[in-house]
Parts: sequence; structure tokens; C-alpha cells
Amino acid sequence: MITYVLRRLGTGLVLAVLVTLITFLLLGTSFDDVAGTLLGSGATPESIQAQKAHMGLDRPVLTQYADWLSHAVRGDLGASYFTAEPVRSAITARLGVTLSVVLAALLFTAVISVALGVLAASRGGAVDRVAQGASLIGFLVPNLLIAIALVYLLAIKLKWLPATGYTPFAEDPGSWATSIAIPVAALMVPGIANLSAQIRGAMIGELRKDYVRTLRTRGVPTRSIVLRHALRNAAGPALTVLSLEFVQMLGGALIIEKVFALPGFGSYAFDASLQGDVPIIMGITLFGVLLVVCVNLAVDLVNGWLNPKARIH
Repeated sequence: MITYVLRRLGTGLVLAVLVTLITFLLLGTSFDDVAGTLLGSGATPESIQAQKAHMGLDRPVLTQYADWLSHAVRGDLGASYFTAEPVRSAITARLGVTLSVVLAALLFTAVISVALGVLAASRGGAVDRVAQGASLIGFLVPNLLIAIALVYLLAIKLKWLPATGYTPFAEDPGSWATSIAIPVAALMVPGIANLSAQIRGAMIGELRKDYVRTLRTRGVPTRSIVLRHALRNAAGPALTVLSLEFVQMLGGALIIEKVFALPGFGSYAFDASLQGDVPIIMGITLFGVLLVVCVNLAVDLVNGWLNPKARIH
């Protein structure tokens, strides 16, 4: 198991290098725009070239990437071109906001999806048709439209929740919960549609297997068969989908945080992309890849615990 974990971490580091290299190569085409933005509308071609030389952007792109990587492995991600704020501290200060939204959405997605998927598979009939219809709606409606509808209903019409803004948990847990409620709900809906459909399909497959019929003939209660046996065996594919939902929610946070004025990872990435702030974009890319690697590793370990056949020795 330790060897497997180390191998996966090594693969994750290689992936981080490849993703950040590709990102840097793509950003290399925008260095003139960055220098021009810093100098303002009155910049001349000569002043832009001088600014690029001052910032080290006139060097070969691979040389610049190697310089960035050599600092990144030591924990130095540089500073913003526009605010001079250290990238690592800026990202870590905002990461908690994003993770609080994404992890809350992921938790509720998992709980609701398991309930819907198990009910649809075990009950069938009208319950199954309603669950499938709800999943289809969740697939078809985009996050942004869901967010707008929730703001109109819960914040404008009913005035139950704030439309925008963020309150830190340490300042007021109650206000924190209400400030992230609508963003969490907007991220949850597509995830529930996808995951509940996956759990339903896996559960139907499990409930048709021979071991389930054997358990029924032995008088094992249906509740125990469904929850203790079938659900555990169906959890592997669902966990894989859940890890993919985490990645999608991180991407969705980029728009959701901007819409709801949340000072998180996603809105920071959005602003940096508009400005072409290379150090911030590179730092966010690196943090994002490492988060995905860690989540996928955790999912593999949990899957091995739930399903002995999947364990890695």
C-alpha cells in the first residue's frame, strides 16, 4: 500500500509538471499584452520591450519556466505583476473560501445522491421515474441559470438568504452558512443529477446478482441487503464519479464565486486570467492539480477499504 501511495504521488508530481509547463507555454504568447497593460495605453513598442526585459519576459519561454519551477519546488511562487502580493499567501488565504463551498457541495451531493439512487433502484416504479426526471433536469440546466433562479427565489422574493457576499466562519458561523448556501446549492444540482444516476445504475446491477438472491432466500432483511451489501459493492464507480464531480465543482467555482462576490480561489483565478497575471495563474494551476491528485488518491484508498477486491497491496 505504501509503495502504491508513493507511486501515485510521483505520478501526480509528473502530472503537475506537465500541466504547468503546457500552461506556461500557452501564456508565453501573452507577454506583450502583460507588459502593455502594466505600462498603460500610452505604451510604445520600445517601452513594452524594455518592460519585458525588466521583468525577464524577453528570455526563452522554457528558460522562464525552468526558473519558475526551480522557485516553485522551494515554495516560492513569485508575486503578482499588478499588486506585488506574494502568490502563495494570496492563494492560501482564498483557498479556504473555495474549499468550504466545494466540500459542502460535495458532501450534500454525496448524501442526496445516495438517497435518490438507492430509492430509485430499490423501489422502482414512480419513485424511479421521478428520480430519473429530476436527474435529466439537473443535466440540462446550466449552473449559472440555477444560480440566477435561486437568487431570485431565495434572496429577492423570499429574502431568506443574502444574494452576494461572504462572512468568514470564525466571525459568525450562522452568517457563514447563509452566505454560502446559494452557491453550494448551485454547484450541487448538476452533481446530484450525475451521481444519483450512476448510483441508481450500479445498484440495479448489484440487486440483480446471484448473491442478492441468495441473501433473500436466507431471510436477510431487504434493508440490510440494500445498505450493507449492494450499496457497498456499488460504491466503487460512484466514488470515481464523485472525484470527477470535485474537479467539475472546482471549475464551476470560478464562475459561481464571481457571480456571488465570494473572495475565493475561483474569483481570484478569473480576475488573474483577465489581467494575464502569469504568476497567479501558474500558482492557481499548480494548486489545482495538486488538489485533484490528492482527492483522487483519497478516493482510491476509500474504494480499497470499501471493496476488498479493489485493494492495492
